[in-house]
Amino acid sequence: MLEAFVNFLKTTGIYEMIAGPSGWKYIVMYILIGILFYLAIWKKFEPLLLLSIAFGMLLANLPGAELFHMEYFMVDKPDYGYILTNGGLLDVLYIGVKAGLYPSLIFMGVGAMTDFTPLIANPSSLLLGAAAQLGIYAAFLGALALGFTPEAAASIGIIGGADGPTAILVTKILAPTLLGAIAIAAYSYMALIPIIQPPFMRLLTTKKERTVHMETLRPVSYVEKVAFPIIVTLVVALIVPSATPLVGALMLGNLFTVCGVTERLSKTAQNELINIVTIFLAVSVGGTANAENFLSQQTIFIILLGLCAFIFSTIGGILFGKIMYLVTGGKVNPLIGSAGVSAVPMAARVSQMVGQQEDPANFLLMHAMGPNVAGVIGSAVAAGVFLAKFA
Repeated sequence: MLEAFVNFLKTTGIYEMIAGPSGWKYIVMYILIGILFYLAIWKKFEPLLLLSIAFGMLLANLPGAELFHMEYFMVDKPDYGYILTNGGLLDVLYIGVKAGLYPSLIFMGVGAMTDFTPLIANPSSLLLGAAAQLGIYAAFLGALALGFTPEAAASIGIIGGADGPTAILVTKILAPTLLGAIAIAAYSYMALIPIIQPPFMRLLTTKKERTVHMETLRPVSYVEKVAFPIIVTLVVALIVPSATPLVGALMLGNLFTVCGVTERLSKTAQNELINIVTIFLAVSVGGTANAENFLSQQTIFIILLGLCAFIFSTIGGILFGKIMYLVTGGKVNPLIGSAGVSAVPMAARVSQMVGQQEDPANFLLMHAMGPNVAGVIGSAVAAGVFLAKFA
């Protein structure tokens, strides 16, 4: 009887945690998971994503549960039939990540929810969005200097675009073993934008620049709204074909909203579809962060490089905003340059917040939405360039 009980104990996760060689790693992971739950639930930092990511991490770090097997996907052509038959829950959900389905569907929802008229009314915002991608290339070069492979460095660099789905799409192709660390870094820093950006915004601008009132944007016609997503899809697809899945889905979602004849599809993309896909994406991405993959020196470097990427992206956008301030004779408020990172609409709200701290009557939100939308397109194009080069 005692022997049977001992044999039973050896099959439990508790025994593996206590007697196994990696027991301490599980304890560390549970502490990290607890921190993510705290940030998501009590601090409300990106709760829709961090909560599901944290729970996916919890599922992946239950000894003996065998819910996810990274080795199934570390081959050129995964056997999806075998995975569906023999894989765990997270294996099945991860198929949507591996196939690139979830990030594109989330972009469709983002496109349906986002107003592109500030960018259409002020096309020069594209330049600010492009300048704010500086962090992508700074982190890429930094990762190379630290000894990461070009594929891994490209995946880390995309964190600087402040675009979680894009980072996930690039990483699942170029460096799948780093997916958990990169996704967590990307979404955590996106949540911390209101803390990370303002000090650099104030440091790099003068009070006079921060108090600039920008002219009201011109009205945008119905034809322009409908033509814009179609033209952008054609241009991007012809120049950077690898970026088409993301940009095409983004523009399709926006077209659902602006055309005026597909209201049901627009509402579905904004609500049911993006909510369902967010759950699947976040849980499966969290599932890649098991103790063996996540607890490494590489993860520490990724977290530090991700922070540097966000800072450099903010600096790039603001410095180009200062150039536009000078070129236009003081008509552009440099603060909107920080919104060139593609965290929509949080980065634009931060520009508005910092501007109103100097002058409560200054309203920069709509002006900042132009660079913000341009940043979404810019990060997708940067991802396409990396995929074309390294995939």
